[in-house]
Amino acid sequence: MQNKSAESKIGHIIKRDSSIVPFTKTRVVNAIYRAAIAVGGRDNKLAEKLANKVTTALVERFGSKDIHVEEVQDMIEKVLIDNGKAQTAKAFILYRAERKRERENRESLKDSEYGGSTVPWKKTWESLNWSYEHGIMTVKDLNRRIEESSYLELIRESENAYNMEISRAAEILIKRSSSARMVIIAGPSSSGKTTSTIKIAEHLKNEGFVFVPLHVDNYFFDLHLHPRDEHGDFDYETPEAIDMELLNSDLNKIIAGEEVHPPFFNFKTGKREGHAEPVLLKPGEILLFDSHHGMHPAVTEGIPDELKLSVYTEPLLQMRGPEGAYIKWTDIRLMRRLFRDRRDRGQAPIDTVKHWRYVRRAELRHIIPASIRADVIINTALPYALPIWSYLLGDLFSSWAESGQSDFSGHTHAFERVKRLDYLFKNIKKWKDVSVIPEDTLLREFVGSSPEPVVNG
Repeated sequence: MQNKSAESKIGHIIKRDSSIVPFTKTRVVNAIYRAAIAVGGRDNKLAEKLANKVTTALVERFGSKDIHVEEVQDMIEKVLIDNGKAQTAKAFILYRAERKRERENRESLKDSEYGGSTVPWKKTWESLNWSYEHGIMTVKDLNRRIEESSYLELIRESENAYNMEISRAAEILIKRSSSARMVIIAGPSSSGKTTSTIKIAEHLKNEGFVFVPLHVDNYFFDLHLHPRDEHGDFDYETPEAIDMELLNSDLNKIIAGEEVHPPFFNFKTGKREGHAEPVLLKPGEILLFDSHHGMHPAVTEGIPDELKLSVYTEPLLQMRGPEGAYIKWTDIRLMRRLFRDRRDRGQAPIDTVKHWRYVRRAELRHIIPASIRADVIINTALPYALPIWSYLLGDLFSSWAESGQSDFSGHTHAFERVKRLDYLFKNIKKWKDVSVIPEDTLLREFVGSSPEPVVNG
């Protein structure tokens, strides 16, 4: 209660863009907790205790004056060091330095989906060329395919393009498989890893390869151990959300021919419960797993590169939206995840949109940069899906946009995405006959067997 009083005495926080926001102690707790996680700590109560000391110190130094965010961060460093948390302080200092570099590079990041050298330029050019050859460079072109009754043909063309991606990926993996014991399918959220993994495995099985699956999601820490923001949202998108030490240990044992007993993570309870099926890799067999962070160095540390093959998935759509800018790949993946999470996990669509900032932050820092190290990149864009998404999600985004920002209080980033996608959907003709969706398409991974429009979130 005493520290709650101290928190109320603090004025406002001056952000780097000079905007003024209320002080929220939860942000200090999360900053300390994230730094602790980076060095192996997961004591939320200790983070809370240290945040209380930061709050008290800020009141003692600044009283009720407004405080610049840099001064708050300076105080966090000081409190961590003064309380013998040098390693956590170092992690926090490195975090600040990383964020500074991100701010300095932000303008260049605005110019492209990835920014800098992490753009898979060759694959992007292939996608652009495909769009040109099939006459869908813009959403107007896409609408014209519907008007000219050639939309069903576009479905076949798009599916053929994706299946060719799978075939080429399988061929490359076969050529490089003489010493491989592990195939990793990585990529950002809802990029089509699961379906691509299944289809690649089918191709390689036909060539005599035998695969043993490993479900990396079972290595999540319990949900309550993840950082939680002031809105009650957990950040489980970072590499630190996974028990990297155990995962890496198990992978090394598997490659060495030992049997391991992975944990089992229950997504309904948000906890590990017992063990999953044991995993044993016999001579001649190949381990296969898909994970957002599959190409993170900590995952396969200690395993020689020649034993690993990696595949990266991303919907590399090259199509201009109604205002002339290219449709963002992250927006395509948001459509997919929103629909899938509602269907499979019972998550309210509005919560998925609000949570997306964590998805985006993690992929820009930890996932997308790894694409340049992949042996194969698979373009999972299905251009024909946009009119279907317009039908399934258009009314939902329209209702959000029309209601104003009231439903997105404290989530400006989410409302900006809502407005962008609402405008996109308003300019794409709806395709209502979902029976045209192929049964074996990647799109089914997200829409399921009998998709219906989402009208409330």
